[in-house]
Amino acid sequence: MKRGMKMTSDEKVSIKIPKSLYDKIQEKIQGTSFSSVDGYVAMKLENEFPTEPVYTKEEEELIKERLRKLRYIE
Repeated sequence: MKRGMKMTSDEKVSIKIPKSLYDKIQEKIQGTSFSSVDGYVAMKLENEFPTEPVYTKEEEELIKERLRKLRYIE
């Protein structure tokens, strides 16, 4: 991706995997809620690389207070 170029979450890119792996995934997802190998692979990668939660200042303070009460932080 070029510098300064933002990618939105709905943009797609292509990746290449061995056909034998694609076939194994396709066989594995038969009869499941996955309608495509792409969907299955995307779900697996999302699990591997979860997005970081974004907390408000108030939520952060509440979390810190709970951790203090549990004596995890001072």
